[in-house]
Amino acid sequence: MEHHGKNPSKIVVAIIPARYASVRLPGKLLLPVAGRPLIAHTIERARSASTVSRVIVATDDQRIFDAVIGVGAEAVMTSTEHRSGTDRLAEVAATLPDDCIVVNVQGDEPMIAPETIDAAVQALIDDEDADMATTCEPIESLGDLLNGNIVKVVVGESGYALYFSRSPMPFPRDASLKYDGDPGRAIHEEPELLSLFRKHTGLYVYRREYLLRLSKLPPTHLEQIEMLEQLRALEDGADIRVVDAAGSSIGVDTLDDYEKVRELLESRAAVVQGS
Repeated sequence: MEHHGKNPSKIVVAIIPARYASVRLPGKLLLPVAGRPLIAHTIERARSASTVSRVIVATDDQRIFDAVIGVGAEAVMTSTEHRSGTDRLAEVAATLPDDCIVVNVQGDEPMIAPETIDAAVQALIDDEDADMATTCEPIESLGDLLNGNIVKVVVGESGYALYFSRSPMPFPRDASLKYDGDPGRAIHEEPELLSLFRKHTGLYVYRREYLLRLSKLPPTHLEQIEMLEQLRALEDGADIRVVDAAGSSIGVDTLDDYEKVRELLESRAAVVQGS
């Protein structure tokens, strides 16, 4: 089945899906950081990516819309009925030119490296067989490996994603056998085994045509078991290119995350103002 485009014009549009509601930290995208709402920093990072020609915030909340317009950025009001950020993304993508590339930048990632965005976009441009691209980072601790909130990705020799899971994957069988079949103990005793694992990060790059196709597919069984939407794309047969992030980022999910990000960004702003 042919469902990817060639993107001859290489038009790249970053869309930031932005809801006000958040289970753990409601209104987080409007929290103040260095004199601006948090989402303004995410917009700035997306604008700084050399491959991105346009940044749009897609929201269903007037407060976020007004804040985005207030910092001189582009915002679009979208339906309140969307089940996911991908559906919100697709609503905006449907209005974009054919064969463009769409970047899904999470609004709560105000420290994402522009170089990470560029790496993922370039990977899709360079690989005409890929439908999507995404990014990963090293896993640096056993706690992160065992944390079900941190998604793991298994990448094949081809550079495409084989599976995404909240469980530790792949299973280090031989190493585990040395420690009575206990993989946790094996990794504790041999921390170099952590290099076998990769953490999936939430940046996605799509060919517009594939994004529109994906948004029309019903949720799949595996997707519902793991609560991972990217498994719908894998079950659909999508080729997802996985590239290394240029650096680690901090997603703002909790008040502790916010305080950490606020301190880092305000420290950076103070350095810039003092230089």
